[in-house]
Amino acid sequence: MAPDSSDPALGATQAPLTTSATDAVVPPRPRPSTVPSQPNTTAGSSARLSIANYEVGPLLGHGGMGDVLLCRDQTIGRDVAIKQMRGHKPSKDAVARFLREAKIQARLEHPSIVPVHSLGRDEAELPYFTMKRLTGTTLGELLVAPSPPSQQRVLRMFADVCLAVEFAHSRAVVHRDLKPANIMVGDFGEVYVLDWGLARIVTESEDGGSMGDGVMSLDGHTQAGALLGTPGYMAPEQIEGAAHVGPCADIYALGAILFEILSGEALHPKGVGALTSTLQGIDGGPARRRPERPIAPELDRLCIEALSTRATERPSAKALAERLQRYLDGDRDLEQRRELAKTFVARAEEAVRSGDIKRRAEAIQAAGRALSLDPESTAAAAIVQTLMFEPTRTYPAELVEELGAAEVEVQQRQGKAAMLSFVVILAYLAIACVNGVSNPPLVIGIAAYTVLLATYVWRVTQRPAQRWQMLVIATANCTLAALLSRTYGSMIIVPAVTCIMAVSLTAYPLLIDRRGIVISLLAASWLIPVVLELTGVLAGTFGLRDHIVELTSHVMSIEGTHTMAILIGSNLVTIIVIGLFASALATSRRNAQRQAAITAWHFKQLLPQRQ
Repeated sequence: MAPDSSDPALGATQAPLTTSATDAVVPPRPRPSTVPSQPNTTAGSSARLSIANYEVGPLLGHGGMGDVLLCRDQTIGRDVAIKQMRGHKPSKDAVARFLREAKIQARLEHPSIVPVHSLGRDEAELPYFTMKRLTGTTLGELLVAPSPPSQQRVLRMFADVCLAVEFAHSRAVVHRDLKPANIMVGDFGEVYVLDWGLARIVTESEDGGSMGDGVMSLDGHTQAGALLGTPGYMAPEQIEGAAHVGPCADIYALGAILFEILSGEALHPKGVGALTSTLQGIDGGPARRRPERPIAPELDRLCIEALSTRATERPSAKALAERLQRYLDGDRDLEQRRELAKTFVARAEEAVRSGDIKRRAEAIQAAGRALSLDPESTAAAAIVQTLMFEPTRTYPAELVEELGAAEVEVQQRQGKAAMLSFVVILAYLAIACVNGVSNPPLVIGIAAYTVLLATYVWRVTQRPAQRWQMLVIATANCTLAALLSRTYGSMIIVPAVTCIMAVSLTAYPLLIDRRGIVISLLAASWLIPVVLELTGVLAGTFGLRDHIVELTSHVMSIEGTHTMAILIGSNLVTIIVIGLFASALATSRRNAQRQAAITAWHFKQLLPQRQ
């Protein structure tokens, strides 16, 4: 197809071309502007003219010199596509070009080339030819679809295209306008190469030049400076002189299509920039353009070879198809993969040596790419094992964020468990009051303080917390422990409650590194009331007399079996609660260690063993 006429920079270089990208194609969802409900009735349009034995239907599309119509073959009873020449009195040269396209396409009898059924003239003596009617989608549309086919499927289609082009080359025909828009994928998976309007007959063909008989070449009609083809898919030699290009020009176009399949983007920019980019040559293949995509090195190398600025260095269309098929069949170039893997290993080693924590991700990604290319690379395996199994003092920001989220989860779990200890304390106060209370305000104050502290702990632990908030919780718990010492004294119950607090508080992620402070605060919460009692500042709750330890409460009544039941029950509950806390922590630690060991074992099985 000719350069986009909407680009004013290219418009001046265009010569009249015979293009038919829509030849014989019924779009799956035709636009009203291109497929009218009635035949084209514009003055001078050939669609108004009747064709013997054909019922002329709607217009399917426009070619450079003719219109493509959907028609009904009344003799056979089938739908066909007819390309009918446009204009009342075309020149002899124009008619020759039109007939030339039909004859070239008709003689290329290949499953992936649209067959021509017949050639004739309408009532106005304008030539036309009939073709198989196609329905499907162009490769260009498939590549930009929201849900494109898998790369494997597209590569198999592309291999069929290469074989069709090879067939044309064996018949001395050069297409000169290969591009995704000129490749049709039928509704049932068949593949067709369209638009042979710019095809050229080379001087000598492999079969002795029989294709040249009775078919005029476009060479004599090409204007000086004219562009024949589509910028972005034209080979460098095609830009410099389209009249004399050979099969290698088609190979370049195939390379540009393969580049687009692999990278997901066009090889060259659109418009006039494509011409400059083509003449300059490409800097690397699709893998270099899009390093984040999983592009096989064999395909990357094949694409680079097809896009060589030196036509003689490009492989044939048949070689392209065979190498694609070998790749699809699972035949890999192991040596090439090993060499490419070494470059990724070197990149990973350089990132590790830099000491930059931000480059750890780059290092492990490069090592992973090396292993995907060469699963036996012990150097890549060593890097992966070092980065994954050897600890580091600092972590990348993304990892720090993930670790923080995990710590919040643990904090929430510990906060819920802490509610049990507050319930136990409230139950202890309620039961202790059964015997009688000598200082109701203090007991009520301790109970209210416990409820307020439980509320604060819940609010703080069920969302991301700050370290200072957790230290406030630790200090408040110590205060609660000191207040509880005024109930039955500092020597019973309170030490056990303080132990529960120590187990719970030191399990919070934000307090693990501050366990010395937490334990010191808890120790002080028990020791300070004892010292104050010994110095007479507070009324004593314990003492020694005649080898007997005496315990006294200035808040609760201590007498009878009821008190004994409280003491026994409190100690029993303390043992159970501490046991549950310790068991939960041990279980969590064991599960984490087991999961880490299982993950490490499975991961090591993926890596080659270091000698």
